[in-house]
Amino acid sequence: MAEVRRVGMLTGGGDAPGLNGVIRAVTVKCIEDYGYEVVGIKRGWKGLLAPEEDSVQKLTVDDVRYILDEGGTVLLSSRTNPYKKEGDAEKVVKNMQEFGIDALVAIGGDDTLGVASRLHKDFGVQVVGCPKTIDNDLSGTDTCFGYDTAVSIATEALDRIRTTARSHERILVVEIMGRHAGWITYGAGLAGAANVTLIPEVEPDLDAIADLFKKRAERGERWGVVAVSEGVTIGEEYITQTAERDEFGHVRLGGIAETLANELKERTGIDTRHVVLGHLQRGGTPTAYDRILSTRYGIRAAEAVKNGEWGKMVALRGSDIVTVSLEEATGETRTVPEDLYDVLKTFFG
Repeated sequence: MAEVRRVGMLTGGGDAPGLNGVIRAVTVKCIEDYGYEVVGIKRGWKGLLAPEEDSVQKLTVDDVRYILDEGGTVLLSSRTNPYKKEGDAEKVVKNMQEFGIDALVAIGGDDTLGVASRLHKDFGVQVVGCPKTIDNDLSGTDTCFGYDTAVSIATEALDRIRTTARSHERILVVEIMGRHAGWITYGAGLAGAANVTLIPEVEPDLDAIADLFKKRAERGERWGVVAVSEGVTIGEEYITQTAERDEFGHVRLGGIAETLANELKERTGIDTRHVVLGHLQRGGTPTAYDRILSTRYGIRAAEAVKNGEWGKMVALRGSDIVTVSLEEATGETRTVPEDLYDVLKTFFG
């Protein structure tokens, strides 16, 4: 185990409220308590794969003192995959050495942390992971920071949309982020009292949904709100904005709300429109919960560096922040279980 003097930190994948909270906590803890030098690596793995003039910058306590309430990431981000092209992973390791980075804190979701896990396994990179994803689908932790903010934003959107739907006697279909796991839609649908909530884990029954809105219309309620995850499919294929894939092989989803709205209008005769929340769910000020959780994660990540807990990810288990192996954390997608979805179905109608 190499001695640690300089700690690097990067953020990868889609941004999430709370990223700056982790950056702040890691920086302050490492400098003030352990005497490490901390450097920020800009643009995720791209900053180590193809460094630019500003890719690596020294971080001080003053640099991060007041960033806790800011959305996004001061270190910028990218979806760069060092394992897409042969030899690129070796470049990352070589550039870490050239920049004098002894240990790395990687903050991201399953793609970013999957790379971190492989770099540790393949090259012995001294890395600690921190779970970031608004989708809340990392299996190694109870909750990811960013999720609470995203659910709060989506819930507020449903609250606002309901009054418009009722006023104009329309069904409004709201598309919410969630590729393979419907956690945001589940939370917002429950908290926002959606009439129907659809998630990728459960195949939608269009006939049953149409009948539900017909029955509502019969009792004088010719309106309603549907919350639907972007990863919900009608048939076997995702509905996508483009066939292009990112470096991790993901297509850009989008369009299920419009498709579903057209189906419901045809089946019910009720005017039906759609709304796509999109990146609104990622941006802006994090909730108090996400500020606290991200800070706790950052402190524990710094402690993991000090303790040499390499190849680990910090995680919330109950009320405790612990570490789990990166391999475990990225091994499978954490999805909404059937019993929780059954709770939602109680309120359909």
